[in-house]
Amino acid sequence: MSRPRIVIVGAGFAGYRTARTLSGLARGRAEIVLLNPTDYFLYLPLLPQVAAGILEPRRVTVSLSGTLPHVKLVLGESDRIDLDARQVHYTGPEGEGGTLDYDRLVLAAGSVNKLLPIPGVAEHAHGFRGLPEALYLRDHVTRQVELAAATDDPERCAARCTFVVVGAGYTGTEVAAHGQLFTDAQVARHPMRTGMRPRWLLLDIADRVLPELDERLSCTADTVLRERGVDVRMGTSVKEATHDGVLLTDGEFVDTHTLVWCVGVRPDPLAESLGLPMERGRLLVDPHLQVPGRPEVFACGDAAAVPDLEKPGSYTPMTAQHAWRQGKVCAHNVAASFGDGERRAYRHKDMGFVVDLGGVKAAANPLGVNLSGVAAGAVTRGYHLAAMPGNRVRVAADWLLDAVLPRQAVQLGLVRSWSVPLDTASPELARVPGEPGSEPAGNRAGGSSAEDRKGGEPAKNQPGGEPAKNQPGGEPAKKQPGGEPAKNQPGGEPAKSRPAVTPPPDQPPPGPDVAPGPVKRTDRTTEGDS
Repeated sequence: MSRPRIVIVGAGFAGYRTARTLSGLARGRAEIVLLNPTDYFLYLPLLPQVAAGILEPRRVTVSLSGTLPHVKLVLGESDRIDLDARQVHYTGPEGEGGTLDYDRLVLAAGSVNKLLPIPGVAEHAHGFRGLPEALYLRDHVTRQVELAAATDDPERCAARCTFVVVGAGYTGTEVAAHGQLFTDAQVARHPMRTGMRPRWLLLDIADRVLPELDERLSCTADTVLRERGVDVRMGTSVKEATHDGVLLTDGEFVDTHTLVWCVGVRPDPLAESLGLPMERGRLLVDPHLQVPGRPEVFACGDAAAVPDLEKPGSYTPMTAQHAWRQGKVCAHNVAASFGDGERRAYRHKDMGFVVDLGGVKAAANPLGVNLSGVAAGAVTRGYHLAAMPGNRVRVAADWLLDAVLPRQAVQLGLVRSWSVPLDTASPELARVPGEPGSEPAGNRAGGSSAEDRKGGEPAKNQPGGEPAKNQPGGEPAKKQPGGEPAKNQPGGEPAKSRPAVTPPPDQPPPGPDVAPGPVKRTDRTTEGDS
């Protein structure tokens, strides 16, 4: 008799925890298959430190095959799920199609950038949900400082040294806090940059920073940001993004080459494609994380609307803490569906939150105790080390080196502007040349420039370098209710995708050292941190 097959779609916090817990419960009695576009689990909370040059990219990634030895990893993105046939159809990294049969399905596809109907944002902004976007931002910020130092025009220098972050939630606050320290350090150590003043703006339509947290934590973060020099503007957002900068809702036009979009996330569009009951773009499940009417289907993480038993009538928010805990409960319930153990309802107890503000500063309230300054910084870093499923020693070593050595602010040129568009359903993958929806660099506010367009095209006829053929465009579904809405941001309708174009014609042919990039699928037919 063949072993039952459990297919897990997605290896974020929920999917990874489900796979790891199930592999221990099953003990070889079931085949566990994990479908994911990358071969690593990404620890998202430390992504701002990658963009700021504190941590190397591999520090925040955990090998799936290396830490899940009893789980079969299949690289690819799910195109469609046939619930009646119990099949998951996917596209692999080289454009090949595949099908996975399942006896139990766990949907843990996560979330993607949330777009709002603001003119120019889709064309000129970049998100912050995946490793390619963090690498791009690090290179881009470094380049802007270097170009600013080389110009004799004060206005051009000021524009290049102005960085606008929209969204004062967890991600936006941490990006602005780390970014100000990063650029200040670059300017302070260079004798030719005397007089340069990097300026970071943090915008949100809400009335305070971190509106979802306790007001005391919000006040702590706001104080640290303002003392550091971040221009915090609450009750203000972007009205329009243009080639030359951004127009704010208060009427001011800000000259800038950088617009970082951190207003919120929406569930992965795969959830909506199932045609099952939804709650604001999230798949409705019962407290046991099962889909009503489909006992063989489970869902957890950002893609699932899980009833909050602590607050009847509401659903758990889309946060990494909930996704991680739900993954463990989901694994036990999948095992129970085969007669191994008892089902568990998902209940949670708020253990507090931590927000890393860079340096030794942070805001934290572990077990309800509000902390700030060095104490909060120690608790925050201790929490991240304990929560990471791997790389703890390497992360701690990077923190130690950053404390005693200057950061290496250099451009690696690994990710180009056009390869990380904001309107992507797959922020974990960078787009490749010739792929539908690929866009050349050419936007000021989005951070593109002539320097950004040189080089970087993957060699043709190399494994992983040939784009998937016959892929339809990359536009997310319209009229989707969204998912977890951006906190107090206007609108909520995703921006339309841009016409499919190819990389710039002046891009030189690749050299022998240019590695082929992964092919990103853009044909998810429906739209859907944390």
